Amino acid sequence: PMITSLRELQDAKAVLDECRTELRAEGKKFDEKLEVGTMIETPAAVLIADELAEECDFFSIGTNDLTQYTCALDRQNAKLEPSSTRTTRCAPGHQDDHRRGPPPRHLGGICGELGADTALTETFLRMGVDELSMNAKSVLPVRKIIRSIDLSKLPINKALCAENAAPAGTSPPGALHT
Repeated sequence: PMITSLRELQDAKAVLDECRTELRAEGKKFDEKLEVGTMIETPAAVLIADELAEECDFFSIGTNDLTQYTCALDRQNAKLEPSSTRTTRCAPGHQDDHRRGPPPRHLGGICGELGADTALTETFLRMGVDELSMNAKSVLPVRKIIRSIDLSKLPINKALCAENAAPAGTSPPGALHT
């Protein structure tokens, strides 16, 4: 969490390698193929997503913090406009020219309030998201949307951008280009 540089991710992976070495020395069993991911929840992580992708197996997008830091919002202030579609446009994969390196092996999940936004559920699935984190009361509505989607019918063909972004609570105008 809160990764802002490639070095931070590399340091965290080095600690994990030390733990693996200790477990092997102690004869303890563990998953040798444990995937390592990073949470994209700071603007700095978005800007270096291509570099981070080379070092990890998956990304999870931390939408609450990313919204707050990118849009300079106080999440505790109910008077401020929710900005779910603005945050989505900031996530890795939404800028056609931002990525110079390979993507992570998969985009793991969406964490935060956007995971429960049924207007974005199909968009997330078309991006390759395979986990949506949400509160318990949102599970059934999101599950209903997921079961109604046929991902084979509409290919990913448009990037969600400022000109065609749907307001929160409405259907997105097109799928995202990853």
